[in-house]
Amino acid sequence: MSNLVIVESPSKISTIKGYLGSNYKVVASVGHIRDLPKSSLGVDIEDHFTPHYINIRGKGELIKELKKYAKNAGKVYLATDPDREGEAISWHLASVLELPKEKTFRVTFNEITKPAVTAGIKNPRSIDMNLVNSQQARRILDRIVGYKLSPFLWKNVKSGLSAGRVQTVAAKMVVDRENQIREFVPVEYWTLDALLENSDKVSFKSRFYGTENDKVEIKTKEEADKILSEIEGNSFIVKSVVRSVKKKNPPPPFNTSSLQQDASRKLRFSPTKTMKVAQELYEGIALGAENGGTHGLITYMRTDSLRVSAEASALAKDIIIGEYGKEYYPSTPRTYKTKAGAQDAHEAIRPANSALTPEKIKSHLSPDQYKLYKLIWERFIASQMASAAFDTVSADIACGKYIFKSTGSTLKFKGYLALYDDSAEGDENKADSKIPPLTEGSVLKLLKLLPEQHFTDPPPRFNEATLIKFLEDKGIGRPSTIAPTIALIISRGYVKKDGKNLAPTPLGEAVVNIIASNFREIVDYKFTAQMESDLDEIASCKTTMEETLDKFYSKFSVSLEKANSGMKNNPLALPPEETDMICEKCGSRMIVKSGRYGKFAACPNYPTCKNTKPLKSEENEEKAPEKVEGLICEKCGAPLVKKVGKFGPFYSCSNYPQCKFTYKPKNKIGVPCPICSSELLCKTKGKTVFYSCEKFPECTFSSWDRPTLHLCPKCGSMLFYKRSKNLLVCKSQGCDYTRESEDNYSGDLTPTATSK
Repeated sequence: MSNLVIVESPSKISTIKGYLGSNYKVVASVGHIRDLPKSSLGVDIEDHFTPHYINIRGKGELIKELKKYAKNAGKVYLATDPDREGEAISWHLASVLELPKEKTFRVTFNEITKPAVTAGIKNPRSIDMNLVNSQQARRILDRIVGYKLSPFLWKNVKSGLSAGRVQTVAAKMVVDRENQIREFVPVEYWTLDALLENSDKVSFKSRFYGTENDKVEIKTKEEADKILSEIEGNSFIVKSVVRSVKKKNPPPPFNTSSLQQDASRKLRFSPTKTMKVAQELYEGIALGAENGGTHGLITYMRTDSLRVSAEASALAKDIIIGEYGKEYYPSTPRTYKTKAGAQDAHEAIRPANSALTPEKIKSHLSPDQYKLYKLIWERFIASQMASAAFDTVSADIACGKYIFKSTGSTLKFKGYLALYDDSAEGDENKADSKIPPLTEGSVLKLLKLLPEQHFTDPPPRFNEATLIKFLEDKGIGRPSTIAPTIALIISRGYVKKDGKNLAPTPLGEAVVNIIASNFREIVDYKFTAQMESDLDEIASCKTTMEETLDKFYSKFSVSLEKANSGMKNNPLALPPEETDMICEKCGSRMIVKSGRYGKFAACPNYPTCKNTKPLKSEENEEKAPEKVEGLICEKCGAPLVKKVGKFGPFYSCSNYPQCKFTYKPKNKIGVPCPICSSELLCKTKGKTVFYSCEKFPECTFSSWDRPTLHLCPKCGSMLFYKRSKNLLVCKSQGCDYTRESEDNYSGDLTPTATSK
């Protein structure tokens, strides 16, 4: 009797099956199999907040097949993701499949490699109900807030709106920052530089500091002129010169938040895209026979931890010494302390096997996978390297009663900077400042005094990376929730992208203001952070799910009742969204309105003035073509550029119209190839849709039949629907499984081609 292993994602099946052998059947739940109903609250508040779960629609056939596999298995290993969400999915599986405790085992893999998978199977445990209850508490909290607040918004603001415990706080952060920018009053200040020359005729700048005892800030032109008059006629004399060596330590390996921030800054990836690509790297990539087949390339990508295993640290040491030399490795292995309150269940994000360098496996990765893997690999190896060293010089230069200061530094030893650049955005090309040799007591020649007026800048708008950091600093959200939260407030229309930055929409400001006025605790940063701590305490068995929910709901229900009474018959009027377009008939600034065909610009003086204009969306505005790295025109060899046409995105030659070569991007559907486990592409021939492997021609798989969510009971591959014979068939090599489908079968999965 074989053992059954249930994972979440179908793309993990072939990888894990290859590690465990023929005595194990590996199948996928394809995420959650049951959840709270969408049509109702699904939580009995009066009965101790009891949730009422239902099987997710469309997964009935999958549940039947999983039950059959489990019944015939000797042992059932629940190998869902190693976090609270994964723990809850395992618990739901055990409940829905009616698994007996004596043959049910929970296993986790921090990385999908053969040692990690076999070690996990050898060391199973029972389902951790503290983790399950922590996830349930979060789900119930979010359901109560969403299902109680959303109707309040429908009634008082606009139908179709939604509110959420974390999403509303994230939107409020963007709104608060916009208000700070609006209310900001610039403050004048001055700097004073002296352009000096030493005895060797080498010039350099020195900045005004103040007196020997105090720093003096120059706030006005009058103050600057007074200092200039007092300096006039005095000599510039070198008072002191201090030379030292300054060390710069490497940054720690990535956790989820820092990965999203660096991928946004360096790769221009959105948080959602970063997590999608990281998931692909974690689940496994086919690397060819020369690299040992399919491997998970990174450790689990949802983590707060900075901890690294001793084995990974030792391998990094060998790589550093072998590639750079002994001097590039510190005297003792580096360790990093995870901040207080962080979840430390998993390691930091690192390569599962650092010996698989980015260049070694580049040909097996997509461009996005390569970029992200390279970033993770370099950050991890750099985190284990020696510090960089800089020769620094600091000189105090006296002029009468005033002091000017000059500082400079030069790189003495690269250390980790030989591999990884962690300079702040905008500083990547900033050269080291240098000052010439100076001797204490020497007199310098004044070439010029350079007073300059400045004004303080308002705080910058958030971009996705800085909003992630702000959320993390405030203790709001967890690794698995931050990226979807930011994507949600953008998709809901509460926040819009203005270039790289995030700005609130009038709708977003209205929603935030009405919730902040009536539900102060919901949008309070400290309250939301404390709720995350309460969820952590459920996970560590310091409190119970019911106590946490009751403490929250007792206050929330009172606020909801007051808000409904206070807003009765007094709905909030949304301010119109203005455009930059001027009505040529009456001179008014046109506003945005919605019609049956989407948004358009209309005159605000309707019905007196009925002028309308089409509204240019950001997607349709004229933009400079974006050159795509690695894609070359097959006709003339010029780089391809990304464009958007009538039928979606495509690539064309940058030499257009001289060269009219075009290339249509492939459409991935998220379904693994039954032959090599690469992703299938949805293609068309005439008006007919078919599916083929993205690795063509290396892999020749192609099928007119449509993939479904049903799994083959023999090999675990996805079944395909053969419409002409009403059959579900397995197309994996060496497997002949076939069974009749239901009449009028429509399938659990209708792959939708999305351009990549």
